[in-house]
Amino acid sequence: MRFTPYLVFAPTAAVAFAQLFDPLHRTASDIQQQLQPQPADHAQIPLAKPVRGLGPAMPPSGASQADSPANAGGGSSVMLSDVMGRDKSINLFAGFLRSIESPSQRLDDPARNTTVLAPLNSAIENLPRKPWEDPKDYSALGANAYEGKDGQGRAQRNLRRFVEAHLIPTSPWPAGEKIKPVGGDTEVWWEEKDGVKRIQPGDIEVVSVGSTVVNGEVWILKGVWNDS
Repeated sequence: MRFTPYLVFAPTAAVAFAQLFDPLHRTASDIQQQLQPQPADHAQIPLAKPVRGLGPAMPPSGASQADSPANAGGGSSVMLSDVMGRDKSINLFAGFLRSIESPSQRLDDPARNTTVLAPLNSAIENLPRKPWEDPKDYSALGANAYEGKDGQGRAQRNLRRFVEAHLIPTSPWPAGEKIKPVGGDTEVWWEEKDGVKRIQPGDIEVVSVGSTVVNGEVWILKGVWNDS
């Protein structure tokens, strides 16, 4: 099964991004509702492949593991790309990931194992700014930092950095093993405290391991990893 975006990303990039992320009209809960999986009777409708270069939404103006049948639903060909949208508690992050081609391709590649650190929707909603916003851009360019073609490209790069900072390029990931994320310069590791996995630095709680499949695992985080 290929890792494909929701139908909301199938229209032109400008329309799709404006509908999904326009902060003047969309709230975090609106985005969450829009990114929820399709009803069961539509689950098998073929979706469009990711569009090359498709980036985040911007305001238009203003040694792999075997599958776990309980989690992965069966055979050894199940990939991370197949399971990312199953848990509604992380569908904001899953939607961001789907909108960017390179991370999407990685999760559909059996040769590249990955531990996905997927923040809960509530963790993303509680961020002081949108995942594609960078205070440095506002300082340098002002309130219009994400307007126009250049602004959309800037936001795409920021969102890709946010997503890739939550992708660990190994699985299984042993406790204490320090490694840089796919997108990031700071080494991260995890340790267990009182029976709970915690990502370091930052002491971010791992709520659960949501899925274990042929090319990695999805770890659901109570917070957001910040590599800035």
